[in-house]
Amino acid sequence: MDTITVIELARYALWITVLVSAPLLVVALVVGVTVGIFQAATSINEMTLSFIPKVVAMAASLAVVGSWQIATLVDYFRNIFARIPGLFQ
Repeated sequence: MDTITVIELARYALWITVLVSAPLLVVALVVGVTVGIFQAATSINEMTLSFIPKVVAMAASLAVVGSWQIATLVDYFRNIFARIPGLFQ
């Protein structure tokens, strides 16, 4: 296994990580900013007011994109396992 192969595998792993985590992180960011603006406008400083909507929104987004995330990870690991026999030749 040469250096180029290791770098390629690491780059691919990081790209899959970004792809799989991006939908949940974007939803958490949007909900957090929205709740933060609402809290600033109404002067409500309750911690659970920002936590509960994020959890609900992330659970809903996980229900929507969860099957795609699993399919992406399964394809990634199938690709990695298929490359194992050729790595040490």
